[in-house]
Amino acid sequence: MDLRPFLDEDVGSGDITTEMFVPDILGKAVIMCEEDAVIAGLEEAAEIFRLLGADSEQLVVDGERVRKDTDVMIVEGPLRSILTGERVALNFLMRMSGIATETNSIMTKVRERDKHLMIAGTRKTTPGFRAFEKKAIALGGGWPHRNGLYDMILIKDNHILACGGVSKAMERTSNVPDGIKVEIEVTNITDGIVAAKMGADIIMADHMSPSETKELMKKTKLIHKDILIEASGNITKDNVMDFAGCADIVSLGSLTHSPKAVHFSLDLK
Repeated sequence: MDLRPFLDEDVGSGDITTEMFVPDILGKAVIMCEEDAVIAGLEEAAEIFRLLGADSEQLVVDGERVRKDTDVMIVEGPLRSILTGERVALNFLMRMSGIATETNSIMTKVRERDKHLMIAGTRKTTPGFRAFEKKAIALGGGWPHRNGLYDMILIKDNHILACGGVSKAMERTSNVPDGIKVEIEVTNITDGIVAAKMGADIIMADHMSPSETKELMKKTKLIHKDILIEASGNITKDNVMDFAGCADIVSLGSLTHSPKAVHFSLDLK
Protein backbone atom coordinates (compact mmCIF):
# COMPACT_ATOMS: atom_id res chain seq x y z
CA MET A 1 0.00 0.00 0.00
CA ASP A 2 1.31 3.44 -0.93
CA LEU A 3 2.09 5.37 2.26
CA ARG A 4 2.80 8.66 0.51
CA PRO A 5 -0.70 10.07 1.20
CA PHE A 6 -0.04 9.76 4.94
CA LEU A 7 3.09 11.89 4.51
CA ASP A 8 1.29 14.34 2.24
CA GLU A 9 -1.37 14.88 4.91
CA ASP A 10 1.28 15.96 7.42
CA VAL A 11 3.88 17.67 5.24
CA GLY A 12 1.60 19.46 2.81
CA SER A 13 3.57 22.16 0.98
CA GLY A 14 6.61 21.64 3.21
CA ASP A 15 7.93 21.19 6.74
CA ILE A 16 8.51 24.87 7.41
CA THR A 17 9.89 24.40 10.94
CA THR A 18 12.49 21.80 9.96
CA GLU A 19 13.53 23.74 6.86
CA MET A 20 14.06 26.87 8.96
CA PHE A 21 15.87 25.43 11.99
CA VAL A 22 17.56 22.15 10.95
CA PRO A 23 20.80 22.23 8.93
CA ASP A 24 21.02 20.27 5.67
CA ILE A 25 23.35 17.57 7.03
CA LEU A 26 23.30 13.82 7.62
CA GLY A 27 22.17 12.50 10.97
CA LYS A 28 21.14 9.47 13.00
CA ALA A 29 18.25 8.74 15.35
CA VAL A 30 17.04 5.86 17.51
CA ILE A 31 13.39 4.95 18.07
CA MET A 32 12.64 3.49 21.49
CA CYS A 33 9.49 1.75 22.77
CA GLU A 34 8.62 3.33 26.11
CA GLU A 35 6.56 0.45 27.54
CA ASP A 36 6.13 -3.32 27.44
CA ALA A 37 4.43 -4.07 24.12
CA VAL A 38 3.97 -6.26 21.07
CA ILE A 39 5.59 -4.32 18.25
CA ALA A 40 3.71 -3.58 15.04
CA GLY A 41 4.29 -0.93 12.39
CA LEU A 42 8.04 -1.15 11.95
CA GLU A 43 7.70 -1.97 8.26
CA GLU A 44 5.45 1.04 7.77
CA ALA A 45 7.78 3.32 9.73
CA ALA A 46 10.73 2.17 7.64
CA GLU A 47 8.79 2.90 4.45
CA ILE A 48 7.95 6.42 5.62
CA PHE A 49 11.62 7.18 6.16
CA ARG A 50 12.53 5.53 2.83
CA LEU A 51 10.11 7.79 0.99
CA LEU A 52 11.95 10.75 2.48
CA GLY A 53 15.40 9.43 1.54
CA ALA A 54 16.49 8.02 4.91
CA ASP A 55 17.64 4.47 5.69
CA SER A 56 16.54 2.42 8.67
CA GLU A 57 17.58 -0.71 10.54
CA GLN A 58 14.96 -2.69 12.44
CA LEU A 59 16.38 -3.96 15.74
CA VAL A 60 13.36 -6.18 16.44
CA VAL A 61 10.65 -7.58 14.16
CA ASP A 62 6.95 -6.85 13.92
CA GLY A 63 5.04 -9.23 16.17
CA GLU A 64 7.84 -9.43 18.73
CA ARG A 65 7.15 -8.67 22.39
CA VAL A 66 9.59 -6.19 23.91
CA ARG A 67 10.22 -4.74 27.32
CA LYS A 68 9.97 -1.07 28.27
CA ASP A 69 12.81 1.14 26.96
CA THR A 70 13.81 -1.22 24.14
CA ASP A 71 15.40 0.36 21.07
CA VAL A 72 13.46 -0.89 18.04
CA MET A 73 14.88 1.03 15.06
CA ILE A 74 17.87 3.08 13.95
CA VAL A 75 17.31 5.72 11.28
CA GLU A 76 20.14 7.34 9.29
CA GLY A 77 20.13 9.87 6.47
CA PRO A 78 19.37 13.55 5.90
CA LEU A 79 18.59 15.06 9.29
CA ARG A 80 15.70 17.02 7.82
CA SER A 81 14.16 13.84 6.41
CA ILE A 82 14.38 12.07 9.75
CA LEU A 83 12.61 14.88 11.57
CA THR A 84 10.01 15.41 8.86
CA GLY A 85 9.04 11.73 8.95
CA GLU A 86 9.20 11.38 12.73
CA ARG A 87 5.57 11.93 13.65
CA VAL A 88 4.01 9.91 10.84
CA ALA A 89 6.34 6.99 11.50
CA LEU A 90 5.68 7.09 15.24
CA ASN A 91 1.93 7.33 14.65
CA PHE A 92 2.03 4.05 12.73
CA LEU A 93 4.00 2.43 15.54
CA MET A 94 1.82 3.81 18.32
CA ARG A 95 -1.49 2.82 16.76
CA MET A 96 -0.51 -0.55 15.35
CA SER A 97 1.46 -1.62 18.43
CA GLY A 98 -1.46 -0.63 20.63
CA ILE A 99 -3.77 -2.93 18.67
CA ALA A 100 -1.25 -5.78 18.56
CA THR A 101 -0.56 -5.49 22.28
CA GLU A 102 -4.25 -5.43 23.23
CA THR A 103 -5.00 -8.38 20.97
CA ASN A 104 -2.11 -10.39 22.35
CA SER A 105 -3.05 -9.58 25.94
CA ILE A 106 -6.60 -10.86 25.42
CA MET A 107 -5.39 -13.89 23.48
CA THR A 108 -2.96 -14.84 26.23
CA LYS A 109 -5.65 -14.54 28.87
CA VAL A 110 -8.34 -16.58 27.13
CA ARG A 111 -5.93 -19.28 25.99
CA GLU A 112 -5.26 -20.11 29.64
CA ARG A 113 -8.83 -21.40 29.79
CA ASP A 114 -9.61 -22.25 26.16
CA LYS A 115 -6.69 -23.26 23.91
CA HIS A 116 -8.73 -23.03 20.70
CA LEU A 117 -10.75 -19.82 21.06
CA MET A 118 -9.94 -17.25 18.35
CA ILE A 119 -9.99 -13.52 19.06
CA ALA A 120 -11.23 -11.59 16.03
CA GLY A 121 -11.47 -8.00 14.90
CA THR A 122 -14.42 -6.30 13.23
CA ARG A 123 -15.01 -3.60 10.59
CA LYS A 124 -15.12 -0.93 13.31
CA THR A 125 -11.89 0.53 12.00
CA THR A 126 -10.41 3.95 11.27
CA PRO A 127 -11.36 5.05 7.72
CA GLY A 128 -8.31 4.74 5.49
CA PHE A 129 -6.34 2.78 8.06
CA ARG A 130 -8.14 -0.58 8.07
CA ALA A 131 -5.40 -2.58 6.36
CA PHE A 132 -2.88 -1.57 9.00
CA GLU A 133 -5.27 -2.19 11.91
CA LYS A 134 -6.15 -5.64 10.56
CA LYS A 135 -2.45 -6.39 10.12
CA ALA A 136 -1.83 -5.36 13.73
CA ILE A 137 -4.52 -7.77 14.94
CA ALA A 138 -2.80 -10.60 13.08
CA LEU A 139 0.60 -9.61 14.51
CA GLY A 140 -0.95 -9.78 17.97
CA GLY A 141 -2.10 -13.34 17.30
CA GLY A 142 -5.73 -12.62 16.47
CA TRP A 143 -7.92 -13.24 13.43
CA PRO A 144 -8.46 -10.08 11.34
CA HIS A 145 -11.89 -11.41 10.16
CA ARG A 146 -13.15 -10.08 6.83
CA ASN A 147 -11.30 -7.19 5.28
CA GLY A 148 -14.42 -5.59 3.81
CA LEU A 149 -17.79 -6.21 2.24
CA TYR A 150 -16.24 -8.02 -0.72
CA ASP A 151 -14.46 -11.07 0.70
CA MET A 152 -17.09 -12.79 2.84
CA ILE A 153 -20.86 -12.90 3.24
CA LEU A 154 -22.04 -11.71 6.62
CA ILE A 155 -25.83 -11.57 6.84
CA LYS A 156 -26.74 -9.18 9.64
CA ASP A 157 -30.03 -8.16 11.24
CA ASN A 158 -31.02 -5.59 8.62
CA HIS A 159 -30.24 -8.00 5.79
CA ILE A 160 -32.43 -10.60 7.49
CA LEU A 161 -35.22 -8.08 7.99
CA ALA A 162 -35.03 -7.04 4.34
CA CYS A 163 -35.23 -10.69 3.22
CA GLY A 164 -38.09 -11.65 5.53
CA GLY A 165 -36.34 -13.90 8.03
CA VAL A 166 -33.39 -16.23 8.58
CA SER A 167 -34.73 -18.99 6.32
CA LYS A 168 -35.38 -16.58 3.45
CA ALA A 169 -31.93 -15.08 3.85
CA MET A 170 -30.22 -18.47 3.86
CA GLU A 171 -32.12 -19.54 0.76
CA ARG A 172 -30.32 -16.78 -1.13
CA THR A 173 -26.94 -18.31 -0.34
CA SER A 174 -27.51 -21.41 -2.47
CA ASN A 175 -25.48 -20.01 -5.36
CA VAL A 176 -22.59 -18.52 -3.40
CA PRO A 177 -19.30 -18.99 -5.32
CA ASP A 178 -16.85 -21.57 -4.01
CA GLY A 179 -14.44 -20.21 -1.45
CA ILE A 180 -16.79 -17.52 -0.12
CA LYS A 181 -17.74 -18.20 3.49
CA VAL A 182 -21.30 -17.53 4.66
CA GLU A 183 -21.84 -16.12 8.13
CA ILE A 184 -25.19 -15.12 9.57
CA GLU A 185 -26.10 -13.20 12.68
CA VAL A 186 -28.71 -14.71 15.02
CA THR A 187 -30.10 -13.64 18.37
CA ASN A 188 -31.51 -16.96 19.53
CA ILE A 189 -30.80 -20.69 19.41
CA THR A 190 -33.77 -21.53 17.19
CA ASP A 191 -32.60 -19.25 14.37
CA GLY A 192 -29.07 -20.57 14.79
CA ILE A 193 -30.22 -24.15 14.26
CA VAL A 194 -32.15 -23.12 11.15
CA ALA A 195 -29.05 -21.42 9.74
CA ALA A 196 -26.89 -24.45 10.54
CA LYS A 197 -29.26 -26.81 8.76
CA MET A 198 -29.26 -24.53 5.72
CA GLY A 199 -25.49 -24.49 5.32
CA ALA A 200 -24.05 -21.54 7.24
CA ASP A 201 -20.28 -21.74 7.74
CA ILE A 202 -20.22 -19.38 10.70
CA ILE A 203 -23.07 -18.41 13.01
CA MET A 204 -22.72 -15.17 14.92
CA ALA A 205 -24.39 -15.27 18.32
CA ASP A 206 -25.25 -11.59 18.66
CA HIS A 207 -25.74 -10.32 22.22
CA MET A 208 -26.42 -13.84 23.43
CA SER A 209 -25.28 -14.86 26.91
CA PRO A 210 -22.32 -17.21 27.35
CA SER A 211 -24.66 -20.03 28.37
CA GLU A 212 -26.90 -19.49 25.34
CA THR A 213 -23.88 -19.31 23.06
CA LYS A 214 -22.51 -22.54 24.51
CA GLU A 215 -25.84 -24.31 23.98
CA LEU A 216 -25.99 -23.00 20.41
CA MET A 217 -22.49 -24.33 19.75
CA LYS A 218 -23.34 -27.74 21.19
CA LYS A 219 -26.51 -28.12 19.12
CA THR A 220 -25.08 -26.83 15.83
CA LYS A 221 -21.97 -29.04 16.06
CA LEU A 222 -24.35 -32.02 16.03
CA ILE A 223 -25.66 -30.77 12.68
CA HIS A 224 -22.19 -30.18 11.21
CA LYS A 225 -18.99 -30.46 13.24
CA ASP A 226 -17.17 -27.80 11.18
CA ILE A 227 -19.68 -24.99 11.82
CA LEU A 228 -18.05 -22.15 13.75
CA ILE A 229 -19.83 -20.14 16.43
CA GLU A 230 -18.82 -16.51 16.84
CA ALA A 231 -19.79 -14.59 19.96
CA SER A 232 -20.28 -10.88 19.34
CA GLY A 233 -21.94 -7.79 20.77
CA ASN A 234 -20.62 -5.62 23.63
CA ILE A 235 -17.79 -8.02 24.38
CA THR A 236 -14.76 -6.35 25.93
CA LYS A 237 -11.50 -7.39 27.54
CA ASP A 238 -13.34 -7.31 30.87
CA ASN A 239 -15.95 -9.94 29.97
CA VAL A 240 -14.30 -11.91 27.16
CA MET A 241 -13.26 -14.67 29.57
CA ASP A 242 -16.95 -15.45 30.12
CA PHE A 243 -17.05 -16.85 26.58
CA ALA A 244 -14.09 -19.22 26.95
CA GLY A 245 -15.37 -22.70 26.18
CA CYS A 246 -18.62 -21.27 24.78
CA ALA A 247 -17.63 -20.32 21.22
CA ASP A 248 -15.03 -20.85 18.52
CA ILE A 249 -14.53 -17.12 17.89
CA VAL A 250 -15.07 -13.99 19.94
CA SER A 251 -15.06 -10.70 18.04
CA LEU A 252 -14.29 -7.40 19.74
CA GLY A 253 -14.77 -4.05 18.06
CA SER A 254 -12.71 -2.49 20.84
CA LEU A 255 -9.53 -3.96 19.36
CA THR A 256 -9.64 -1.27 16.69
CA HIS A 257 -12.05 1.43 17.84
CA SER A 258 -10.51 2.11 21.24
CA PRO A 259 -7.08 0.56 21.82
CA LYS A 260 -4.59 2.32 24.08
CA ALA A 261 -1.66 3.66 22.09
CA VAL A 262 1.84 2.40 22.85
CA HIS A 263 4.28 5.27 23.27
CA PHE A 264 7.49 5.55 21.27
CA SER A 265 10.18 8.24 21.14
CA LEU A 266 12.69 9.26 18.47
CA ASP A 267 15.93 10.81 19.68
CA LEU A 268 18.79 12.16 17.59
CA LYS A 269 22.21 10.67 18.33
